[in-house]
Parts: sequence; structure tokens; C-alpha cells
Amino acid sequence: MSAKSTSTLSKSLGSGLAGAVALNVLHETVRQFVATAPRADLLGMRSIAKGYRAIGEQPPRGNKLYSMAILGDVVSNALYYSLVGVNKEQSVLTGAALGALAGVGAVTLPGRIGLGEKPTNRTTATAVMTIGWYLFGGLVAGAVFKQIKS
Repeated sequence: MSAKSTSTLSKSLGSGLAGAVALNVLHETVRQFVATAPRADLLGMRSIAKGYRAIGEQPPRGNKLYSMAILGDVVSNALYYSLVGVNKEQSVLTGAALGALAGVGAVTLPGRIGLGEKPTNRTTATAVMTIGWYLFGGLVAGAVFKQIKS
């Protein structure tokens, strides 16, 4: 891998991490104050618990399960949002597209995979916030990439 490729990869991963952290801070802050706010943390905890049960293990509980869910959310979203680097000249637009797609997926997929619909699609406001917040994370990732690539 060339130094230029390594540099682009580092910038992409850093940008993805910035977008993921921005998304999670927004989720975790607003859910404290808004009853209809999306609950990505619940989806993460349900997903982890489901995985443990699938292999015949007892899932962790309480703060340990919550911490695992938040860490998993940040890591997975950071990797996903790092795709902003594939289109170096249009990273903000790429981030917006990635974020919008992730938001739509977060609204439409959890029920279909057995994680429940309510955490991200309880009300119209919940669904709109979900899509908007993932869009926000993608825009942050794209903007950070744009800033650090120059």
C-alpha cells in the first residue's frame, strides 16, 4: 500500500469516526429529553443479546450490555461513514447519501430482522429524527474529510 493510499485511508477512517461520534452524541443527548427520540442504543443491545442467545450464551446485562452496544455502534458507524473517502471530490455529497441510506435502513430493517420497530419507527417524528440524525452523521463525516484532505 502506498503512502498516499495509507493517508487517504487514515483520513477516511478519521472522518468516519467523527461522523459516528457526532451521531452517537446526538442520539444519546436528545433521547434524555425527547420521549419520541430514536433509541439506537436499544437496537444495539437487542442485537448483541440476540447474538449471544444464538450461540447458546447468556447475554450481558445492564451497563455492560449498554457499553457494548454503544461501542459497537460507534465502530460500525465509523467504518460505514469512512466510505466518504471513496469520492474524494464530493465527500460531503457522499456523506449525505451514506447518511440518508443508513437512516432509511435504521427505520425499515430492525423490524424485519427481529429487533423491533419501535426504537426507530415508533412515530413519524421518531422515523424523521432517525433519518435526519444518520444524515447528520454522514454530513459530519463528509465535511471532516473535505477539511482534512486539503
